[in-house]
Amino acid sequence: MSATVAIVGRPNVGKSTFYNRLVGSREAIVDNSSGVTRDRLYGVSDWNGDEFIVVDTGGFVPRSEDVFEKAIRSQVEIAIDEADVIVFMVDVTTGITDLDMEMARKLRKTEKPTALVVNKVDNSQRMTDAAEFYSLGFPELFMISSINGSGTGELLDFIVEEIRKNGRGPGLSREEESLPKFAIIGQPNVGKSSYLNAILNEERNVVTDIAGTTRDSIHTHYKYYQKEFLLIDTAGVRKKSKVYEDLKFYYVMRAVKAIEQSDVCLLMLDATLGLERQDLSLIKIIERKKKGLVILVNKWDLVGKESNTARDFEEDIKKRTAPFTDVPVVFISALSKQRIYKSIETALDVYKNRKKKIPTSKLNDELLPIIERTPPPSARGQYIKVKYITQVNASTPTFVFFTNFPQLVKQPYKNFLENRIRELFDFTGVIINIVFKKK
Repeated sequence: MSATVAIVGRPNVGKSTFYNRLVGSREAIVDNSSGVTRDRLYGVSDWNGDEFIVVDTGGFVPRSEDVFEKAIRSQVEIAIDEADVIVFMVDVTTGITDLDMEMARKLRKTEKPTALVVNKVDNSQRMTDAAEFYSLGFPELFMISSINGSGTGELLDFIVEEIRKNGRGPGLSREEESLPKFAIIGQPNVGKSSYLNAILNEERNVVTDIAGTTRDSIHTHYKYYQKEFLLIDTAGVRKKSKVYEDLKFYYVMRAVKAIEQSDVCLLMLDATLGLERQDLSLIKIIERKKKGLVILVNKWDLVGKESNTARDFEEDIKKRTAPFTDVPVVFISALSKQRIYKSIETALDVYKNRKKKIPTSKLNDELLPIIERTPPPSARGQYIKVKYITQVNASTPTFVFFTNFPQLVKQPYKNFLENRIRELFDFTGVIINIVFKKK
């Protein structure tokens, strides 16, 4: 489920502590730019198998003229607008403040599912004190301690129930669900809109906008020359009535949602800027969600061409994305339509790789001799023998190696096997899972 939960409230009520508890050790996008942007956190959490995006915002201070607090206020408003469920956090130790009442008035106008969360409730006296917060007018009140985790289970049950209840609109048809889904993601001004227009305006045959699949993205059905797929457009804000100044905040929220909905992500870079920290953060999300990846280097026509320029550029990208280096890189110009269709062909190839199934007999014939020549290093005096290999049905290629001591196989040897599989069977652009089980 690609839903967003925004944690909002005034400063120092414990929002970030609660956020950290929700995302745990998971990778989150963290923008540590100058000023207030250090408070922007994006992560993925799950509860009983249901995943959702969590956004931690800075402390909301209305009407402040402080430049940082004004910027935070803008970001909080964006998060509220984009959220499917809102967690409104207050502090039992201070009681209700003017800032809490201001935020409550703002949230009641949204008519979005809102959980009023009274934090720092860690003893019976504070449970009694928390009752005063019912006067803020929210029917759903939860008493928690973000430090020790008490009370968070009931809150998460409410969040997931509201996400399921409100759904995502009419969604895709069964036929469209089976099509490859490509998400176009990238920072503002890298050329996503130009790229989309170059593809769709060139051939207008059977192009349909499907509204309602999510609140904030548009799926475009493309069909031409026996190629059929859905493009998930995160480029613009073309359906929004409001334009926000803080585009980086806005684009990350959309990009993470689009990643969840896609099979293959087309991550677009600006050739004049290269791979930036925010792009690396998105790649980590793509890896964790086990989606396919194609890197598009746009505005290549603006780069001075010297010998090996493209090769050096690609090597630098792969050095920074290591260990996931088996990623196709396509140099394009959305403006001149240079290699536009090659990028789509590449994305389709990655999609096929993600669906590829290697016969068990072929896996064993090819890999067992390699393992025999280079067996897993012995551990704790035990000789590790791989007896059998198979690929199991999964959303991403997953290979199970049956052995006598699966718990003793270390990550470097798993990396060795992954590299051999990639060399033998071509899984470019795709995350591979290597699993060892007892035989």
